[in-house]
Parts: sequence; structure tokens; C-alpha cells
Amino acid sequence: MDLLFLGTSSGTPTRARNVTGLALLEETGKGWHLVDCGEATQHQVLRTPLSLHELRAIFITHVHGDHCYGLPGLLASAGMQGRQEPLEIIAPDGIEEWVRTTLRLTRTWLSFELNFHAAECLGEWRGDNLRVEAFALSHRVPCYGYSFTEARPDPRLDIDKLDRHGIPRGPLWGQLARGIDVQHEGRTLRSDDYLILTRPPQRMVVGGDNDRPELLAEACRTAQVLVHEATYTQAVANDARAAFGHSTAAAVATFAQSAGIANLVLTHFSARYQADPKRGLSIEAIRDEAAALYEGRLFLAEDFARFRLNWDGVLRRVCTSNQ
Repeated sequence: MDLLFLGTSSGTPTRARNVTGLALLEETGKGWHLVDCGEATQHQVLRTPLSLHELRAIFITHVHGDHCYGLPGLLASAGMQGRQEPLEIIAPDGIEEWVRTTLRLTRTWLSFELNFHAAECLGEWRGDNLRVEAFALSHRVPCYGYSFTEARPDPRLDIDKLDRHGIPRGPLWGQLARGIDVQHEGRTLRSDDYLILTRPPQRMVVGGDNDRPELLAEACRTAQVLVHEATYTQAVANDARAAFGHSTAAAVATFAQSAGIANLVLTHFSARYQADPKRGLSIEAIRDEAAALYEGRLFLAEDFARFRLNWDGVLRRVCTSNQ
């Protein structure tokens, strides 16, 4: 799986960073998933190889504008481009009413259906080869993190079981091998029941705004990658003027170290942190604070940075500029 960051700033955009947006791409095919959709996310998409026709689902962590204000515009653009496939939107309660009201008041007609799923009672959402779960976080409004797990890592057919159950060789086997449930002699054969997985699944956890990283302990139990906000350093958070409801680099790093996370990507940086320290606080202060407490592979996200999780469980940066 790949991660392609579309926005890495918190609250407001900067000249170098847009507000939050993250694309998750599966290894096979062109399909992708979007986590959060801050204002101007669709503009960021235009500078990547991503297509709104290939967007499979959108996951919104919470209702704050820097995570969702770009949603109506992105949907409208997808409609104007002629998208036909239904689009899944997983989001906290309230997002559906806001989106549908916005589309109605602006008289925006979509050429495709929107299928909303409330994060509060998601259970498990399944895509072509992904299982997604939602985890409640701690923020000023209801907020969720999402885990993305491979549903069928390198599967092969359990031929002995198929023969024992009298499933005839032929097209049925081919459909089961591709992950498709089939009907046979009046009963449903579940693909998952006839596949043997040959390696542990890849698993990434993407957190929304959250001042208690430990709430993701269960989600991260078998994860190779954690993407989490690090809005401030501890020094700034200790300032009485700092906003609440966010994590510091120190807090996230401490949690990732204790949880044994091999790869940590920090994002959602306050606009006060700049690459040029003459323009504000240095973004390297975020890195230094986390690196002092975390021994794994540490990355600071940048807009249009792309990372790939290989089968060896190592996350590597594979793209450093827009396409």
C-alpha cells in the first residue's frame, strides 16, 4: 500500500502546505481511498496521478473544516467529470446532512450515488481488498481514526478443502480465487473460507485529531504504520495560548515506541512551524522531539510526499515531488 499526502497543515493552509488530505493507494489497480478532505483537496489531486473516477471511498475523521470543507467541491467536480460509480463516504454523524444540504442549496446534481456510513457504528467496512475499522479518539468534537488492513494478502486456493466440499473445478474456483462469493447448489460459498493467506496482512492506522494517542493501542496492535497528527512540540503545547485537543510530537513518539510501531509518520503541523526557521518555528523541532523518544523509522509528512509499505514491513519514501 502507498500513502500520498495531499495536505499536511492544521487549521489553515500555508504557502507550502494545504490542509489535511491523505490518499491511500492499493498495490493493485488504480483505485484509491481518501482520508479527510480539507479545503482545496481537489486542487491537490490535480497535481497527482490520482483520478476522481478511481476514488473508491472517502473517510472523514471529524467535522472541523480543515478536514472536510473540500468535500462538496470535490464531489461536484467528480460529477462534472462524469463519474458514474457510487461513492462510499464513511464519516461521523452530521457530515451526511451537511453534504446533502450543501448540494441541495447550491443545486448541485451528481451523476453518481453517495452511500454514507456513520463512523459511530461502522463495525467493519470492506472494499475490494481492504478491511477498515473506526476507532474513537479524543478531540473537541467526536473524532475517529481508521485502520486499513489487507483483506487477502497473497491468497491461494485451499484445493483440498474445495475437493472435500465437492466444489467442481472451473469458473467457481476462479471467482473464489479473486475474492468473489459465489452461489452453488442453493448455498453461498464465501471466498474467505476457501483461501489460504500466505503472509501477514499489511495494516496502516491513520489517526484524526487526538490528544490521547494511547486510544489507538488496539488499532495499532498488528499495524506496521501509524500516521498521526503532531500539531505542536511540547514547549508550544505548554503555552497557555495553545489550542487543546491535539497531540505533541513527544506524546505520539512515546506512544509509538511503547506500542512497538515500526514506522511512524507525523503530519497536521501547526502553521507556526516552517521549513525556513526565519519565517517561524522550525519544523525540525517536531522531528527532533519525536526522534529523542522513538527508535523506529520516523517521517515528517510533506504535501505530495509518497510512501510505500513493502511486504517486509518497511515504509520507504518513493516520491518527493508532485507529478
